[in-house]
Amino acid sequence: MQDRSLPPLARLAAGLTLGTLGGVAFHALSLPLPWMLGPLFLTMVAAVAGFPVAGPARMRPAIVAVIGVLLGSRFSPEVLGQAGEAAVTLAILLAYLLAVGAVVVPFYRFAGRQDWTTAYFAGMPGGLSEMIEFGEARGANVAAIVLAHSLRIVVTIALMAFLFRVVLGHDVGAAASSASGPPLGIIDAAILMASAVLGAALGTWARFPAPSFLGPLLLSALAHMTGLTAGAPPTVLIIAAQVALGTILGCRFLGIRPVMLWKAGLLSLGSTLLTLALALVAGLAMRAWAGVGLDQALLALAPGGLTEMGLIALAIHADVAFVALHHVARILVVIVLAPILARVLPPQD
Repeated sequence: MQDRSLPPLARLAAGLTLGTLGGVAFHALSLPLPWMLGPLFLTMVAAVAGFPVAGPARMRPAIVAVIGVLLGSRFSPEVLGQAGEAAVTLAILLAYLLAVGAVVVPFYRFAGRQDWTTAYFAGMPGGLSEMIEFGEARGANVAAIVLAHSLRIVVTIALMAFLFRVVLGHDVGAAASSASGPPLGIIDAAILMASAVLGAALGTWARFPAPSFLGPLLLSALAHMTGLTAGAPPTVLIIAAQVALGTILGCRFLGIRPVMLWKAGLLSLGSTLLTLALALVAGLAMRAWAGVGLDQALLALAPGGLTEMGLIALAIHADVAFVALHHVARILVVIVLAPILARVLPPQD
């Protein structure tokens, strides 16, 4: 039973300790994305079991800003020459999103026995906070939406890591190992720090989705594409950010009963497999019509979080800029279209 008498700081220490142990264990076992999946797995088990754990949720903006700067460091001047390719792949992305909505929403409605509104906002591949806000405004079951999107990210990360490591043979180890670059000088460090701080402020001011992530990514990308710096955040900082992020994701399941999690997990597994099947079809179209590698296309289309898919792209040396662009486009398209298309839903049961 969860001991709610523990002070918040003690629960945070317990969560981060378990998260670190999970990362060390996964790293020792050479499992994929050890510093994120290890903490996520161990803290999720502890949270569902009722142990008093907590993640550094208030630090999430700073954590994702570090990862945003890291992914931005993988942008190069050649990215500007990919506009023609992007026009084709973004059109394929739009068709893919419409197909996902047409398949996954009915899956949640009939297989999950949810009302149409809840099924719609649970099945749309958008951001968690936006889907909760839209769904709550229309009277949906908020708890079901939270579980659907939280588990979608977890299941997608696990399946994609397994696919690239076991099936395709990529070395999906610690993404931080891919962050090595030239020695980080004082000027480089100052530029990266400014990208994180000013980028987060810019993202908030411009009302970006995931502002603390996209703002730093944008400024870091501009700094690297213009040759202002070639540096990247140090490895130890990236590992710490992944451990903290995995711990936050795992502790999100605190208070969820095992039976509820089991049922929601089966639904999420089914919906994610359906979505990945559609992503495979769209990825093959990208390969045929735009010459994009299938592994890169799958990462750009997979229904996981932008941050997490970016880390996998970094680990397998895929084009991070391509992956990030398509996830940003996915989030924006769903945010814009979801409320509009929701107007044609059948009335609540």
